[in-house]
Amino acid sequence: MTPSLVDSVPVLVVGEALVDLLPVDNVVQRMPGGSPANVALGLGRLGLPTTLLSHLADDDDGRLIQSRLEESGVCILPESFSAVRTSTATARVDGQGDAVYEFDMAWDIGRVPELGVYGAVHVGSFSAFVTPGADRVLELVTGASGSGLQVSLDPNIRPQLLPPHPWTLAWFETLIEHADLVKLSDDDAAWLYPDVAPDAVLSRLLELGAEVAVLTRGSEGSLLATARGRRAVSSPPVRVVDTVGAGDTYMAALIACCVDLDLPALDMTELERVGKFCAKASAVTVSRVGANLPWRDELG
Repeated sequence: MTPSLVDSVPVLVVGEALVDLLPVDNVVQRMPGGSPANVALGLGRLGLPTTLLSHLADDDDGRLIQSRLEESGVCILPESFSAVRTSTATARVDGQGDAVYEFDMAWDIGRVPELGVYGAVHVGSFSAFVTPGADRVLELVTGASGSGLQVSLDPNIRPQLLPPHPWTLAWFETLIEHADLVKLSDDDAAWLYPDVAPDAVLSRLLELGAEVAVLTRGSEGSLLATARGRRAVSSPPVRVVDTVGAGDTYMAALIACCVDLDLPALDMTELERVGKFCAKASAVTVSRVGANLPWRDELG
């Protein structure tokens, strides 16, 4: 059974939006991306009123991002257009045939927006850790949590963009103190908590304040935990074409399922139902090229 999705709780997503520069047949293709921007896109396609606060320039890349998000129902706050140029990530293929990214990134936001019009706030990826913008992100989630808004966090770890491990881990755990929903991939967990078993990582997230903690494991499915119990959810069988955007899809689906729920009262049947819906949404994304997140009517 598919969880009931509300379409009346406005969500504010705060974080980076960028353009991936991908060489295809000696021609560079420009593809909008960035984890928080993808989450916003996914929420918009699932029918939630979604607003993005980012750091863009009024240039061709910024307008490309804006067009894609607005086509999916996402509103970009005007304050987002404060950068000198829009961030990019250039993909190059190494000697083993793997894509290696070179980032040209900047992250900052001005004043924290008025939160009273929103029901939930999502933050994550490098924009939650890189100053000067990270200080504003912490201020924002602190205010959101104190006002009773549901806060979600996905660190989406990219080590090459982050401060040293001890600082990043301490900052991450400070953010969790104000978060209700926290999702990590197995790669995130391995970097943040090396040599710590998945169950122990989930326990740590719950101890720090998360109401729902999730660890995604690619084709092996996901683990979902609350103070009341845990559930393992398998990934549905699917022909994988491209894994880009899978984690962001899971995060968007998780927010959409949980934004109107009483998380401390969540029972294990509902927790498993949420996990299955998130896995189903991610399976749609990996079955096609690029971060092409599913629309609501594709998920039944």
